[in-house]
Amino acid sequence: MNIEQKAKIEHLKQIQLDQTNAWLDYWHQYSSFGHWQFWVNLGFLIIPLIVLYFLIDKRKALLLGFYGFNIHVWINYMDLLGVSKVLWFYPYKIFPFFPTGMVIDISLIPVAYMLVYQWTLNHKRNYYLYIIVLCFVFSFVYVPLMAALGLLQLGKGTNYFQILLVYLIAALVSKFIANIFIYFEERSKAV
Repeated sequence: MNIEQKAKIEHLKQIQLDQTNAWLDYWHQYSSFGHWQFWVNLGFLIIPLIVLYFLIDKRKALLLGFYGFNIHVWINYMDLLGVSKVLWFYPYKIFPFFPTGMVIDISLIPVAYMLVYQWTLNHKRNYYLYIIVLCFVFSFVYVPLMAALGLLQLGKGTNYFQILLVYLIAALVSKFIANIFIYFEERSKAV
């Protein structure tokens, strides 16, 4: 590593530390325990997990959990990209050290997707049709509600249709990956 590269890395590390400290200061002033936004976000984190605990089909828990984890990962990747490019922004966080709002990514979205997936499996319904409906609800009802409450801000011309694409891509990729693993499992049983 040359001297110029080392200096650049040290500069970037300092920017990152300054940003973390700025978020911590902001969080204490506007987003911590004494603010309603903290408690709403905490509800978005905890309530879906409680609902999932009672509603998950325990016979399919591994498949549903694997699928839900996929949703969580892909939504988080896309969320990190969107936040880093300021396509959207979360002014209130439960955890000030995480780069995104993450609450809906950790719990609400994966749980909702998991329950729709479970329902389509148990009732032999078309996954794609029902997940598209869920994506529309998130994109054109939930996200505008979050924006109206000030818990999410869209930026740089981002619109709800683009948010819909994010939710759809996560659903399609996660289902594709789950299908691959189901195929591997079924194929190993046939041998």
